[in-house]
Amino acid sequence: MNTKVTIAGVEFKNPVMTASGTFGSGMEYSDFVDLNRLGAVVTKGVANIPWPGNPTPRVTETHGGMLNAIGLQNPGIDVFVERDLPFLSQYDTRVIVNICGKSVEDYLEVVERLSDEKADMLEINVSCPNVKEGAIAFGQRADCLYDITSQIKKRARQPVIMKLSPNVTDITEMARAAEAAGADAISLINTLTGMKIDIHRRSFVLANKTGGLSGPAIKPVAVRMVYQASHAVKIPVIGMGGIATADDAIEFLLAGASAIAIGAMNFANPYTTIEVIEGIEAYMKKYNIDDINEIIGCV
Repeated sequence: MNTKVTIAGVEFKNPVMTASGTFGSGMEYSDFVDLNRLGAVVTKGVANIPWPGNPTPRVTETHGGMLNAIGLQNPGIDVFVERDLPFLSQYDTRVIVNICGKSVEDYLEVVERLSDEKADMLEINVSCPNVKEGAIAFGQRADCLYDITSQIKKRARQPVIMKLSPNVTDITEMARAAEAAGADAISLINTLTGMKIDIHRRSFVLANKTGGLSGPAIKPVAVRMVYQASHAVKIPVIGMGGIATADDAIEFLLAGASAIAIGAMNFANPYTTIEVIEGIEAYMKKYNIDDINEIIGCV
């Protein structure tokens, strides 16, 4: 039984990854999860300098999920290279580094810093606010997405995944823009913008007022967008958004995802990734599927 998938020339032992921002760099989860069994660890977003993140409170539960407005708090690329990458190098898993920034130059600085490091792929978080464009996210305008993708591709030594925002009118337009600019793969969806109000205090629950909605509540939207994007482009798609079980993961594979990432459910059940890997294997045995690639995009 073959569970291996290949994305942009990089082979993964199985299609199960962690979603950026929900797994750190694996250190917090290594007591619960054998990182060697994962297809890849996708790190929390890293910037060129330390980011303090947003004021608290910045996380709250909702029906079927959670809202977060962490603000991409991270220690910066220097600490990441000295601490996180050496930790991950101990394990037999692929390493995908998620990169964030507030200007094209911020992203390029991190991309170049990682050129000689042991990272298998780079995932670019284009849901960051573009300070030079009035704080609209890079991933919300096709021309901005094309520009940042093409510039990163000129500098990157590793294959580049563009992580797309669902907060757009037409996800296929964004997918095509990333592909046209040279992206090696795309991943989606990032969180949906949401809000929660405390009716007793009559004020916003999150200090930031809005936050990113993740968890099972967003899965139907994510499956639809992955299906649309995978049919709009020829490059591989990594699907995510509300995956809680192996059944959820298989749904994304059938919709056209070459791999999947598990995010919010890591907080609710730190064993989710391993349970999904085992569940996919059980599904393949049940339906006599010899190669997982047989089912990718078959719907």
